Amino acid sequence: MARAEQVLVLEPPQELKFRGPFKDVVTATLKLTNPSDRNVCFKVKTTAPRRYCVRPNSGIIDAGTSINVSVMLQPFEYDPNEKSKHKFMVQSILAPRDMTDMEGVWKEARPEELMDSKLRCTFEMPLENDKATEHHVAPKSSSASLDDGEVKKIMEECKQLQMEVQRLREENKQIREDDGLRKRKLTTVPSPHSKNMANSMMTREEGLSTRVLALCLLFFVIGAIIGKLVL
Repeated sequence: MARAEQVLVLEPPQELKFRGPFKDVVTATLKLTNPSDRNVCFKVKTTAPRRYCVRPNSGIIDAGTSINVSVMLQPFEYDPNEKSKHKFMVQSILAPRDMTDMEGVWKEARPEELMDSKLRCTFEMPLENDKATEHHVAPKSSSASLDDGEVKKIMEECKQLQMEVQRLREENKQIREDDGLRKRKLTTVPSPHSKNMANSMMTREEGLSTRVLALCLLFFVIGAIIGKLVL
């Protein structure tokens, strides 16, 4: 007598794909959905039990619900010339409404009550384009960072700029004080020569202020760059 048609819906329906590299455990997910109005008992079996770890490998799926089964492939040496012959089978049976012992249900099940679906396994390695992308990204990240010598050099330059800014500030302050004294003197004895001297001092003061502002801005930009590199 022919077996009953599988009541569970499998995703993927026919093939479990495992993508390398296979130096670590690679996991594929199998989703089992029970669209019926009855609870369903299930088991997951494989032709290579030593190569896979399945969790959960058996259980009950309530009516109208689904579960995810993790199929974990153990690490191995991948040979592209070797085709995988591993297969999985999902076996199921409608759970009796008064079920108390799931193992007893499997033992007492008649062949015509059992339903099963088979899946094959395939192994895939990353595409060459993916590898090229990974190799392309790696040098970019390494070139974006600076070694300790370069960072130390930039820090030294920033220190010198900071000292230069401080010196210019002090010089600017001194010029302002001297200019104040001259202005007070010029107000008492105005003359064309004194006006020219005042204009000259103002021009010099403006030049120094511009230099101080430019150095401060440069110091801020370099500090921001260093902050990003350190982070």
